[in-house]
Amino acid sequence: MDFKNKIVWITGASSGIGEALVYLLNEQGAKLIISSRRSGALYEVKQRCRKNPLDVHVLPLDLAQADTLTAKAENAWRIYGAIDILINAGGISQRGTVLETAATVEQQIMNVNFWGTVNLSKAILPKMLQRKQGNLVVISSVVGKFGTQFRSTYSASKHALHGYFDSLRCEVYDQGVSVNIICPGFVKTNVTINSLTAQGEKHNHMDEGQENGISATQCAHEILKSVAKNKEETLIGGKETYGVYLKRFFPGYFSKMIRKRKVVG
Repeated sequence: MDFKNKIVWITGASSGIGEALVYLLNEQGAKLIISSRRSGALYEVKQRCRKNPLDVHVLPLDLAQADTLTAKAENAWRIYGAIDILINAGGISQRGTVLETAATVEQQIMNVNFWGTVNLSKAILPKMLQRKQGNLVVISSVVGKFGTQFRSTYSASKHALHGYFDSLRCEVYDQGVSVNIICPGFVKTNVTINSLTAQGEKHNHMDEGQENGISATQCAHEILKSVAKNKEETLIGGKETYGVYLKRFFPGYFSKMIRKRKVVG
């Protein structure tokens, strides 16, 4: 896939992997719509784009506000008259045990990570099907493939994305719409700093795994390579990605191992 002149809508675009994707796609000549809750940060990202700033449109949204997302999708579509690729990179992580984490925090995580991605994708899907072309890109996580301590709801939200979008892929595979699920491991972003604690407060600490992870730019490069090749599912990261295969082929060993080790983000 050549991303030049492709119309790409990116959520979570004000920081981390989403921000890195903005810069790479801008360099490749894509026409961008960038979204997150923080409009000020989005305009700063737009200002840092080196090419064609007029082809970078800011559209603030909150993935947790389900009743606003259909209208946001309509607004996004009107900007260029189409959307070729929707990259669902918005989300929030967690640091808290099951027993300690408040139900309201669990609901918030599911609303953003799962329902936000689902509602936005469903709002765009009919228009993509009418055009018989489009890509839905879902940024999951390695912990969307297995669970770890302190991330129960975060892991659950990512597991749910796999089930939902694997099913959707089966339904639209012959109608011109592709579904690409991306599973990063350790990426050096502020995801752990911004994670929610058991009571919904900001974690304010970067985990060792993130500190030593690949850069957001490197991750973004791998994501675009995967989308260009239309891969159904892609693991991105270092040795932590091996956990997916250990879980599949040696579940007992993996269970003992993951209890003793620092877990992925």
